Parts: sequence; C-alpha cells; structure tokens
Amino acid sequence: MDLMEEIIAYAEEGFYCSQIMMLLALGEEERTNPDLIRAMTGLNGGMGNSGGICGTLTSGCCVIGYFAGKGEPDELEAPALDQMIGEYVRWFESTVGYPYGGCACCTILEGDARNQLTRCPGILKMAYEKITEILTKSGVV
Repeated sequence: MDLMEEIIAYAEEGFYCSQIMMLLALGEEERTNPDLIRAMTGLNGGMGNSGGICGTLTSGCCVIGYFAGKGEPDELEAPALDQMIGEYVRWFESTVGYPYGGCACCTILEGDARNQLTRCPGILKMAYEKITEILTKSGVV
C-alpha cells in the first residue's frame, strides 16, 4: 500500500489529520499506541475542530518530537530537534500556508468542510514525506 492509500484507509476508518500523522509514524516502527492516537485528537481540525492552526502542521511537529525528542529521564533529545521542527514549520508555511493564505484549518479549507476530501490527503502526504526527509537528513531515522 502506498502512502496516499494508507492515508485514505485511515481516513475511511474515521481518523483525522493529526491522528493519521501519528499513525503513519507509529507504522514506521510497526507499533501501535491507542492512547497517543487518542491524545492527537486534540489537534484535529485546527485544535478541537476550532479551525485554528492546521492539525497536519501541529501534529507534524509532534511526529518529529516522537522520533527525536526526549522520552525517558536518561534520554537526550536530538541536538537538532528545534532546527528540524523549524525547518518543517517554514516548509509548511511556504508550501501550504502561502498558497492558501495561511496555516489555519479554516483558511486552508476556505470555511467549507467538504474541502477536507480534496485538500487534506494531499497535504498530509506532502507533509509526511517532508518530515521523513528532514528526519533522514538529520540522521534520526
């Protein structure tokens, strides 16, 4: 199954942007974590479906943190963690935010939830590919 098919399959199961981003990340390691996926719900639809900052942007930062952040007392975060997140945010702002007029979910969808079907899967795909590129380039994965 290619990345777009995987995204569509998760969407058909009722998951939204931020959950799908983390499901993809967990899938890289053949892991599951329902509690983490449940927590990611808070970022869906621009944070609680409020139309705020796009869940793909915010969850992408979480995915980078998942792979490169500190999770145990004796762990260290990757030295370039903040730079990786910054690179992702700048990429998102220029690649998604600029063409749509901003990074808010309501702006990207132009106030029409039906646009989720045509816009969000492609944005998720591009974003996950960019995150993979950043993590690979930094030697994290």
